[in-house]
Amino acid sequence: MGVVNVTPDSFSDGGKFFDPAKAVAHALELVAQGAEILDLGGESTRPGAEPVGETEELHRVIPVVEQLVSRVKIPLSVDTMKPAVARAALQAGASIVNDVAANREDDAMWRIVAEFRAGYICMHARGTPQTMQTNPVYANVVREVGEFFSGRLEKLNASGVTGDQVALDVGIGFGKTLEHNLQLLAGLRSFTTLRRPLVLGVSRKSFIGKLLGTDLAARLPASLACACLAVESGVQIIRTHDVAETVQAVRMTEAVLARTKK
Repeated sequence: MGVVNVTPDSFSDGGKFFDPAKAVAHALELVAQGAEILDLGGESTRPGAEPVGETEELHRVIPVVEQLVSRVKIPLSVDTMKPAVARAALQAGASIVNDVAANREDDAMWRIVAEFRAGYICMHARGTPQTMQTNPVYANVVREVGEFFSGRLEKLNASGVTGDQVALDVGIGFGKTLEHNLQLLAGLRSFTTLRRPLVLGVSRKSFIGKLLGTDLAARLPASLACACLAVESGVQIIRTHDVAETVQAVRMTEAVLARTKK
């Protein structure tokens, strides 16, 4: 899953693709590098990011969806917390909603996903991007995230979203300390018992810098290591900014794993 940030303030690319034409060109480049899903976002969800109004987010995202839908053959995902943006993106031709606010209680987003029979990425998070890194505490983070997923699957089903529409994301960096993130990476295989595809987004994230002392531009090797470990643990979708490198790493991992199972 290739990341396309149509934002001026994302942590990873600092607005390089804020212009819709540049976002489209970048998306096409990621497809050429081997992306099998494109994830388009118009609001930064980095810790402490300021919220974006609905009108502005629509203005950022929808033109990019409209241009890409006729130019690529792979699914388009919209990374949004707003039901109205999700609806507009699905109407424009997107087919997946990537919801970092799956901890919501209101079911408006889920009703829209059900209406369009769209894919839905259910991500675990604590709080909001403004509050999520304020002293997150868990007794057992792997168990608690698993319990969250089980509860969400029930709520989604009650809203008309069937299990085959849902993928699960443990939400690395969303309301977790460095230790929580490492425990979740070590425990990824436990989530396969839920029998839903697993999504992992670790690309360039700050926990890598905290562990290894690397700045943003030097986090690719660690991101690839996490991707390979995730594939070995049963994760099916790797969300990344660095598609070409990640495709190579994942394909090599898959080739070796295929031979260990013979």
